[in-house]
Amino acid sequence: MAKINDNYLKLQGSYLFSTIGKKVREYEAANPDKKIIRLGIGDVTQPLVPAVIEALHKAVDEMGIAESFKGYAPDLGYAFLREVIAQKDFKDRGCSIEADEIFVSDGAKCDCGNIQEIFGLDNKIAVCDPVYPVYVDSNVMAGRTGVFDEAAGQFKDVVYMPCTSENAFVPELPKEKADLIYLCFPNNPTGAVIKKSELQNWVDYANKNGAVILYDAAYEAFIEEDDVPHSIFECKGAETCAIEFRSFSKTAGFTGLRLGFTVIPKALKLDGVSVHDLWARRHGTKYNGAPYIVQRAGEAVYSDEGRKQIKEQIAKYKVNAKIIAEGLKEAGYEFSGGINAPYIWLKTPGNMSSWDFFDLLLDKANVVGTPGVGFGPHGEHYFRLTAFGSKANTEEAMRRIKLL
Repeated sequence: MAKINDNYLKLQGSYLFSTIGKKVREYEAANPDKKIIRLGIGDVTQPLVPAVIEALHKAVDEMGIAESFKGYAPDLGYAFLREVIAQKDFKDRGCSIEADEIFVSDGAKCDCGNIQEIFGLDNKIAVCDPVYPVYVDSNVMAGRTGVFDEAAGQFKDVVYMPCTSENAFVPELPKEKADLIYLCFPNNPTGAVIKKSELQNWVDYANKNGAVILYDAAYEAFIEEDDVPHSIFECKGAETCAIEFRSFSKTAGFTGLRLGFTVIPKALKLDGVSVHDLWARRHGTKYNGAPYIVQRAGEAVYSDEGRKQIKEQIAKYKVNAKIIAEGLKEAGYEFSGGINAPYIWLKTPGNMSSWDFFDLLLDKANVVGTPGVGFGPHGEHYFRLTAFGSKANTEEAMRRIKLL
């Protein structure tokens, strides 16, 4: 008799953003005259820049000619993309990352969720709290987290690292054993960043304790301050203890194209086994590569014109973040983020629960955000807004919020 994977039954409710979508659809059906402004899910709204569109058109034309047609992509991704990534994202920043240590994929979310497959089930994971749900849920599915403690709002076998206003939403080194440590900076959902000296402490801790840091740098393109690292590989010794995930989604608006990559240095070994080789085996077995036309579009992101156009596009989102921050300040809200990140993390008024504030904002202001508790128990009484809307919608949303 066939049996299901019982670990899936441990998952708590539906995926956070599915729940939000359902609530919004129900509200729209009951209130068809209301104009909803969405500042919740982190999806981009600006179109692809001209350099990327030009590259896509050229690549599509190539696919219609026998001599330039491409079938399955190489396992790690096309060399033209991996080489420019290695040079401009890493070597130009002083990081010793080679092209064959880069694995091209269809996005950081998939890689963040799948990476745990190459590690044993007896590894204990540590996550920030609040945290991007995929890190925890993928380990729940694998059977690494133990049972869920309803009272605590946490899984029994997970090390939770509180991120609060008291520590500027940057976690302290874990006091108990942790083998796989998930870090995300600039952080989703809090918008917090980590200084290079602080990140170096994590690298030193991991090397000393034989842990692996799973570093999500999906929002590095929003970093403005000089002492905030864009990559964990800017830290000494990171190549022996860290894996980094990157995304074109927020950097270049590829949420609809799907493109990302994971960096695993060959120097990272556990019990003499190359983690790079294990991921290469997994990647080759379970994945047939991002489309050629999308990888050519990714290459265009690194051209001089592409970089200029994307920088201008990100600047527009940063203006939105400033509009949100100024509006919240004027309305008397406590908040953080929005400087080196596209997320603003606000404290709900009057110690209101996250979901109650969601309902209030939807009903009274017709604005959608994300309840902080959906990211973990330390996210309760907090709320996430994103800067990915249009400027007009962002301004209107803040006008409505200030009237609450």
